[in-house]
Amino acid sequence: MELRKDYVLDRFVFIASNRAKRPRDFVRDDAFKDPKKSKENCPFCPGNEHLATGEIGRIEKDGDWDMRWIPNKFPITEEKGNANINTEDNFFTFSDAFGKHEIIIETREHEKQLWDFEIERISNLLRIFNWRCKEMYKIPGVRYVLPFKNHGADAGISLIHSHSQILSMNHIPKEVYEKATKSNRYGSCEYCRIIDIERDSLRSILETENFISFAPYASINNFQVAIFPKQHFRNLGEIEGMFDELSHHISFIAKKLKLLNAPFNIEFIQSPEEFNLHFHVEIHPRLSKWGGVELTGSYVNVIPPEDAANFYKGGSLD
Repeated sequence: MELRKDYVLDRFVFIASNRAKRPRDFVRDDAFKDPKKSKENCPFCPGNEHLATGEIGRIEKDGDWDMRWIPNKFPITEEKGNANINTEDNFFTFSDAFGKHEIIIETREHEKQLWDFEIERISNLLRIFNWRCKEMYKIPGVRYVLPFKNHGADAGISLIHSHSQILSMNHIPKEVYEKATKSNRYGSCEYCRIIDIERDSLRSILETENFISFAPYASINNFQVAIFPKQHFRNLGEIEGMFDELSHHISFIAKKLKLLNAPFNIEFIQSPEEFNLHFHVEIHPRLSKWGGVELTGSYVNVIPPEDAANFYKGGSLD
């Protein structure tokens, strides 16, 4: 496996041919429409633990595992090789795909999904994210750790059984780097100012004591949502006492997405250690296909963010 950088742009690509062996590549689409068809040989189901990689840790309930985390069998990054990024002939920047890649199995129940979870389960997921991020940042050469969740075949899942992932890497992803460097251009956090504006806008979705959810002004996906703490916190560790409240926001949005049966991606954007980026959660429903326009870095969104916010608040899209 290898990490490569674009000739000119600050955009990195993992060359991970091993992931061509993921189960999704050999399963018919109808198995994803009927979860029962995939249960028998699911490596995340109780009784099939031998089909998965070795366990790293678990949360127990009633004498058995309730949630567990394991190495990714088909990792994007590994603790092998050289974490240093080098450039040859000006244009060819590369390194080994260095880091660590883990999976969190969120439930014993094969057919339950995030939008079915109680608040406590989502909070425990956030706790696991926080624990594992702290451990991964101790690895020499790791510069960024990304917790994320994919739901639905169109969002990139390879197994139906509800799970999340944590990926550590030896570089800061392009979008995270841009946010970290550009959001403090004027001496204070621009996201703090944006939160104050959006809380009273037509794009506001949900506000609680410490968090606000809203549809971003220039959403790149239909029904996109951002969740921000109102105070300036940098990472999950700094909001550890507020996980139940953040889980309420995530659950609220997920239950609305269930009405659309929407595939989605969730990213937990923490600040790189050397920056002061405002922590936030991004939820990207995947209800439309990207084409040539999007590949240039411009996007087409057919659902205005104001209409998306109205939908989440219980309104109609008509």
